[in-house]
Amino acid sequence: MSKVRIYTLAKDLGVENAKMLEILDGLGVSYKSVSSTIEEDTVELIKEILAAEADGSAPAQADADTTPAAAPTEAPAQAALQATEPAQADAAPVADQTEASVNTEKEIPHRAPVVTIMGHVDHGKTSLLDYIRKTKVAAKEAGGITQHVGAFEAKTSKGKIVFIDTPGHEAFTTIRARGANVADIAIIVIAADDSLMPQTREAIAHAQAAKVPMIVAINKVDLPQADPERVKTDLTQLNLVPEEYGGDLVVVPVSAKTGEGVEDLLEYISLTAEIEDLRADPKGTFSGVVIEGKVDKQAGVLATVMVQEGTLHVSDFLVVGENYGKIKAMTDSNGARIKEAGPSTPVQILGFSEVPSSGEKVISAKNEHAAREVVAGRADVRRDEEDARDRRKGQRSLEDLLGPLGTVRTVNLILRADTQGSVEAIQGILARKEKDDVKINVMLAGIGAPTEGDVLLASTAEATILCFSVTASGGVKKVADTKGVDIKSFRIIYELIDEVDRLIKGNLEPVFEERYLGRAEVRMVIRHPKSGNIAGSYVTDGSLKRNAKAKVTRGKQVVYEGTIVGLKRFKDDVREVQTGYECGINVDWNDVMEGDIIEASEMVEVEQN
Repeated sequence: MSKVRIYTLAKDLGVENAKMLEILDGLGVSYKSVSSTIEEDTVELIKEILAAEADGSAPAQADADTTPAAAPTEAPAQAALQATEPAQADAAPVADQTEASVNTEKEIPHRAPVVTIMGHVDHGKTSLLDYIRKTKVAAKEAGGITQHVGAFEAKTSKGKIVFIDTPGHEAFTTIRARGANVADIAIIVIAADDSLMPQTREAIAHAQAAKVPMIVAINKVDLPQADPERVKTDLTQLNLVPEEYGGDLVVVPVSAKTGEGVEDLLEYISLTAEIEDLRADPKGTFSGVVIEGKVDKQAGVLATVMVQEGTLHVSDFLVVGENYGKIKAMTDSNGARIKEAGPSTPVQILGFSEVPSSGEKVISAKNEHAAREVVAGRADVRRDEEDARDRRKGQRSLEDLLGPLGTVRTVNLILRADTQGSVEAIQGILARKEKDDVKINVMLAGIGAPTEGDVLLASTAEATILCFSVTASGGVKKVADTKGVDIKSFRIIYELIDEVDRLIKGNLEPVFEERYLGRAEVRMVIRHPKSGNIAGSYVTDGSLKRNAKAKVTRGKQVVYEGTIVGLKRFKDDVREVQTGYECGINVDWNDVMEGDIIEASEMVEVEQN
């Protein structure tokens, strides 16, 4: 029996996707997303429901049209009410309130999705971008302009889609490391004849760390040796299950050469954007992110900025980091001069005196004075943070590394080893180390020494890099020190596992229990001018330790609970007194009496399995 995708059926029947999902919920049909498939008998049932609703609405509409004629007594009453001035005066506020409620119901408008394409080298990322650019961008675009701007807009049947033309996943994470998520959707390109490769795994790890929706585009399906099914199977090894296999990962076979599947890919991007409900207020306060900056020999400093909120105008003052500038000119992705730019619009700006870094956030200022104040304030904050960081250096706790303790905690790890066999063996051991309240998340596992990309990922995801039989280069270690990332190298696998145990233990709530130490009988009370009353005692069982918890019992009643603040044997201070010895016990309590029993105990951490 053939199956139909939900969004395709909604399109054929002229129904909104939300309406279609509502009908499926009513029927009790399970689905992952609007791109899930449904059976043919369900399709027929939906058609019957929609037909019944259409038939039912017609009579209701007819009844509504005939109401004034069928109820003549109501018409004069309504006319009389409308004719009276007080009623009009009362109606005006009601109308205003209705209009106001309608305005409040008008939500922030949708914006175009911003998409980045990542994947392994030679898997066709640039070719796919070139095909979309060639077929979807306005013909007036000048050659090389989009490469210059670093982003371009594609017009589709579902609206505008913005593509960021970045060098790769490391640039994507560099932007995110500065606190900005530019991309709304990540497209992972995988060659159908090559399947998963090291950079593919890294790209997936970076997209997962950014918590952005992923769509996998299996490229080069036109090749005779293409095997898309192998790619889908390999994806399941990374816990990414395609929709065809019952998961929720959208996988689209495409060919950047012939254009096969590109329309489907754009359709899925639009559907994902619809589900994510991306919105931005063009009338709100401006905010944006720098995609790239460069120095042009003729124009000077040029910065490509993605507008995220509000609207950017020529002559606006912008602040980036500890620099500011006034917009002298703006160019869109087609190379045309523009005077304003709304949300999800990439623009090239002329007006900065210094080249801004990728990923830096951009805000607007009312005038030059306000811009200078913001810059001065940021400089003060930076200096304070540097001073605080210098004081804290070398004193980072596990809570700093792993985040605040919650109900279920996650230990993020990046694993690097000398061989694939070592990687698989360590991953197998780590999988058995997970506990109910602590999850081990191996974000990335690869062969070879850690790279700067690993450090960037670890920095943004608060992960620890564990190396087995490989060591980081001096440059990578320097970047790790700057970013505050731990890189730990091991030659013996058991030492690596012990380190993981320490990380897990540090991320668990410690469990303590009270353990009995011993008891002593008070035989005399010694008055001391400085320390108060000291109990001259005889240890009858176990041992007593300084700083242990003390419980004083008189008969069957507990009369005091505190701490043993001092222990003496004759005139010497001691840490512990064993059974059969006399000692002086100071519990910092003056009401101790002969015959009292002092019981000692201590809190001991229980080892958790």
